Amino acid sequence: MNPTMLSRSTLSVAGTALRPRRNPLLSSRFAALQKAFISSETRKAIDKAVGTAPVVLFMKGTPETPQCGFSIASIQILGLQGVNPQKFTAFNVLEDEELRQGIKEYSDWPTIPQLYVDNEFVGGTDILMSMHQDGSLAKLLEEKDVLVEAEGSETSTPSP
Repeated sequence: MNPTMLSRSTLSVAGTALRPRRNPLLSSRFAALQKAFISSETRKAIDKAVGTAPVVLFMKGTPETPQCGFSIASIQILGLQGVNPQKFTAFNVLEDEELRQGIKEYSDWPTIPQLYVDNEFVGGTDILMSMHQDGSLAKLLEEKDVLVEAEGSETSTPSP
């Protein structure tokens, strides 16, 4: 059939029939599932990062130069708690997009910063703030022995 001889109604029917169907793999439902799968390499790297110190913070920026208000607040809370810098490390998620997205899936927590203590996910800034206010963060950090020792405290048994 010559395309120039098609009627307007035939074109609309033909146009509908020839229009590509929507790819189900591009649907928003599949996109949400696809985001939920981080690569095994990223998962292994995050496992390793979480284990690098007793206290690990994934944040935007560095402790010296935080790049968002929530990262600033998290660093301030950890400082107020007296976390020992030798038992603390931070990872700047702004340096690696795969880490930035992967850490959200790894913890099943949608926001950054994220705090891990002794390889366990604690939460984001809102959780840290709440725990700081009710005293449970101080208790956790003390139990995990990650605080700077108070001056004058003894760690060894006094000799006779």
